[in-house]
Amino acid sequence: MKGHALSRHNIGVAEFEEGNYELAVQHFMISVKNMGYEKSLDNIKDMFVDSLATKVQYAEALIGYQTAVQDMKSPQREDAKRWESI
Repeated sequence: MKGHALSRHNIGVAEFEEGNYELAVQHFMISVKNMGYEKSLDNIKDMFVDSLATKVQYAEALIGYQTAVQDMKSPQREDAKRWESI
């Protein structure tokens, strides 16, 4: 269920291109909710705008993305970001 964010995203893209929209959303959701992959969130948003994903799916993706990003925060990562900008 977890896997690699970019791999899940790419599988979602492949399913989308084949017209398997529900499977595409499922793969994008895993990438968004478990790994906070923003491009997958963008794809779900685009699918929602095109009526290929539901409002509930998009809302779930937004919440999952926010949670994943929060879970990845740590004092060590914040320190590393400060050092990168120096």
